[in-house]
Amino acid sequence: MTAPAPTGLFGALREQLTDAAAAFADSPDALAGILAGMVDDVDRALRERLEIFPVCHHSPASALAMARRLRARPPKVIYLELCEDLRPLLDELRNCRLPVAVQAFATELDGFPAEWSPLSVIAPITEASAEYQAIAYALDTPGVELVLVDRSTDHVFQWTPRPDGADAAATPDEDAALHGDAVGVEIGDLRPRFAELEAYLLHHGKVRHWSEWWDQYVERPLADADHDTYRQVMVLVGSLFRRLRPTASARDDRDEDRERHMWTRMRQHLAATGADPADCLYVCGAFHAASHVEQFGLDSTAPDFAITPRTGTRWRYGLIPSSHSAIEAQFGLAPGTVSIAAANWTTAVARTRLTPYRLAGQQTKKGRRARTAPATAAPETSTDRLTGFLAAPPTLDGLDEAELRGWCVDIVRLARRNGYLASTADAIAVFETSILLANLRNRARPTPYDFADAAVTCIEKDVVPGRRDVRRLCEILLGGDRIGQVGYDSLPPLARDVLDRLRPLGLDLERRTVQRALLDLRADPALEPCSDLLWMLRHLLPVDAVRPIMGERRLGHRSTQESWDLALGRNQRALIELGYEGVTVEQVLEQRLRRAVRRPDATAAGALAAVEDAIRLLDSPRLVDELGTRAVELLAAERTVDDAPEVLRRIRRLLAHHRTSAPALPAWCQAFVTTGYAHYCTLLPTAFVDEATGVRQVGAMLGFLFGMESLALSLGCDRSQLELAVAQAHPETPAKVALLWAAHHQLGLLPLTQLRERCAELLANPLVVPAFPQYLSGFVHALEPVPGLAPFVVETMSAAFAGLPDPVLLPWLPTLVTTLREHGAELVPLLVREAERTFPATLPALDAWTPPWSTGPTPPAAPTTAVEAGAVHDLLSDHPEAVDAVAALLGCDAPWHSPAGAAPPVDAASTLVATHPATAYAVAALVTSG
Repeated sequence: MTAPAPTGLFGALREQLTDAAAAFADSPDALAGILAGMVDDVDRALRERLEIFPVCHHSPASALAMARRLRARPPKVIYLELCEDLRPLLDELRNCRLPVAVQAFATELDGFPAEWSPLSVIAPITEASAEYQAIAYALDTPGVELVLVDRSTDHVFQWTPRPDGADAAATPDEDAALHGDAVGVEIGDLRPRFAELEAYLLHHGKVRHWSEWWDQYVERPLADADHDTYRQVMVLVGSLFRRLRPTASARDDRDEDRERHMWTRMRQHLAATGADPADCLYVCGAFHAASHVEQFGLDSTAPDFAITPRTGTRWRYGLIPSSHSAIEAQFGLAPGTVSIAAANWTTAVARTRLTPYRLAGQQTKKGRRARTAPATAAPETSTDRLTGFLAAPPTLDGLDEAELRGWCVDIVRLARRNGYLASTADAIAVFETSILLANLRNRARPTPYDFADAAVTCIEKDVVPGRRDVRRLCEILLGGDRIGQVGYDSLPPLARDVLDRLRPLGLDLERRTVQRALLDLRADPALEPCSDLLWMLRHLLPVDAVRPIMGERRLGHRSTQESWDLALGRNQRALIELGYEGVTVEQVLEQRLRRAVRRPDATAAGALAAVEDAIRLLDSPRLVDELGTRAVELLAAERTVDDAPEVLRRIRRLLAHHRTSAPALPAWCQAFVTTGYAHYCTLLPTAFVDEATGVRQVGAMLGFLFGMESLALSLGCDRSQLELAVAQAHPETPAKVALLWAAHHQLGLLPLTQLRERCAELLANPLVVPAFPQYLSGFVHALEPVPGLAPFVVETMSAAFAGLPDPVLLPWLPTLVTTLREHGAELVPLLVREAERTFPATLPALDAWTPPWSTGPTPPAAPTTAVEAGAVHDLLSDHPEAVDAVAALLGCDAPWHSPAGAAPPVDAASTLVATHPATAYAVAALVTSG
């Protein structure tokens, strides 16, 4: 059976590839089908009435080809593969310094899972990219329309099962910090989706990673190619990667839906405007140029693709700064790829004398704009350039010794600055090694990748003396990590408002350097608004954006002098995204505080923290009352006491602040105390026996109950709740047992004498001694609710150290230290101060010192004579306030009477003293001893 004669523009090439498949493959049918299909894809794309311009993202060859095409035959309509709702942002690029990224951002989700918030989509743009050339031409050329035809940012997430599974997943690497966790959208994602194919290409291409393979075998050969050759080769590469891919996946379905969406939008635009397809240009990735969808082409009879409506999510749009390293990290490119591409672009523009397009007013490093070159006519008929390109040997590009020599000298200079012991001999070695590596890899001249490998081999050795290794120095030498910046006019209103309000500081806050701001608020009160704004930004922005060096702002305190390190230019992305949430910083802060207390995982401690922030940063009593009321609701709804220490610490601080700054406590504070008293009384018995509840949490609960007891009782709480809760507690762990004893002591159920006896019994029991550090941990935590136990804890620890033998004490000490460090670090200073007050300050005094607890106090003997009774009466009559207060409390209002001789007192106060003499004895002993 005779094969049909080849037809079409590429008939000869199709026949040649089919014969090669039959000659070299054991089963030629599959290979022949792939090779012939690739040629068919190229033929189909070139025959389309709407010219398809295939590109690769951040490719200098694509940018050069685009600039040549636009100057040869200027189109009137450019269809660009980019999210259609990002079109208004492109006009703002002229106010920025590239690279930057157009961004869509959403925090108020409607139609997406709440855990996906915030949603962010970015599309980075560099000068060495075909899309930027098209954008600059369309925006600065009158009568040219730029139409974005890709699906909207809302559809990016509608068609994506997870936000991290879109076109390019975010990476946690620090190099992607400028992009954060945004989903990246790029034009021309040309990379094999078949892992074995990529590994095969890398192995036989003698390269380490895909970026180097692309630069060697596609980028450089196409840099000087004519228009037809460029289009045919790029479509062929896109078809190769499209056909050699694994079985259909969700990503492939999404790509085909994107292609249907783009062809549908282009048909609709042509029908609506009546534009001539001959005056239009469709710019898309080479992968999409070889599309097989039924809507491909203007002459397709397939119905338009049904585009679903957008969700109710509210999207905000803006520009954020980008960088070469951020692009590389987000899209999985090798480090240095974009920097090398930028260097190749600059070299190619100078070599070809081509005038690229640049937006009017565009900020650049050199500060000048490219001149306009006249358009030249180009033939519209296409010929078969693909056959000759594939059959011809690679063009031998001679060694540019001057360029390579300059690289070698500069890398040695950089190495010296960064601590390497490099010399002229190393420069010579790098030069020769670069040529050697290029020859081994069948290259006519060393590429930047060969040069970097040679520099690492000859200079770095096995030691990196500084922060940067030699490969990073090579990246800096070949272009560096260029970082873009969004201009003032393109910033959102909030960002501009921040820069305007901080202008009195006299700093250029748009610079990327860290700047020091000094504020003397006493000498210049006009700087107080700047101070207020800086503290709010400190709360909202990353840690290194606004960092206080001197000064603090806490409840009831404002510093009169402050010093700040400001890096707002370096954190421009974070400042811009604040502008997506509101118009002013105060509005954003208020919204965030409200959201923080309304989240499903909000806690009472978090709500109290929000109350503190509202008091410190915002002068809004209404907001404070709202957040405090929410804190009461959250406390009543909590079923665990994990945050009890934090709740206790914060409510104490807030109560102290309100008592000193207001005539009465706010209603929410009173409600929080009464609710917390009842709440912790209810949970206390369970917390004592629950193994998951730590001793610190139980101690904080008791601290709340005992510390707030007087206030809670004055607000209507019942003390019997606390007594019943303590009576129902039956802990088993030693630390909680000690806590319970301390609670009994505080309630008057366990005198200090009995508590001392119990501890003595524990130390006397050899079976309990190993666990005694846990009892001490409980007593240390008991200092939170019962601070008066500090002398007793010091006494107990001293008695243990004095009485235990060394074989028991030495293994016991590490456990004690680790227990105190883990569970009571913040309470240990209280013990240290008590020990300092108790023990003598000098060694000689310590030798003669007798511990007061070793002998115990000796109460004075009861008075046996009328003279002694009269002395007591005289003492009390000279200082009657205490006795009068006790008598009034007991309802005794009889007057005082002086004793007659040795006769005992007969008035009510004297009767009271005679009936209860212990207090009088104690006072008398105290006065006489003083």
